[in-house]
Amino acid sequence: MVEIRQLSSDERTFGMLCHLSALAGFIFPLGNIIGPLIIWSLKKQEYPWVDKHGKEALNFQISMTIYLFVSALMIFIVIGIFFLVALGIINIIFIILGSIKANNGEEFSYPLSIHFIN
Repeated sequence: MVEIRQLSSDERTFGMLCHLSALAGFIFPLGNIIGPLIIWSLKKQEYPWVDKHGKEALNFQISMTIYLFVSALMIFIVIGIFFLVALGIINIIFIILGSIKANNGEEFSYPLSIHFIN
């Protein structure tokens, strides 16, 4: 059973924004990393909850950027196109799931994530 912690509204909101800010990557290059990095950097000292979710979001987005780069290189052998589409869909789904979990005060860990930041 998932334990739901009692957190302030601000903690849950900024935790959620750590995940949602990754959608900036669909607007400008590396926005998926810059968005969570800014929110995490600003609020990690104030809220341990944001520190945890910010690290999760950053690790996942750095991992996705690496996967997307490798997939882009594989476009020349056609399979990269399918990987790019699949990764884009996976990214959106997990961003939404992470956002919902953070806003509900639940722990969330991204699958396929390489942990660069501990």
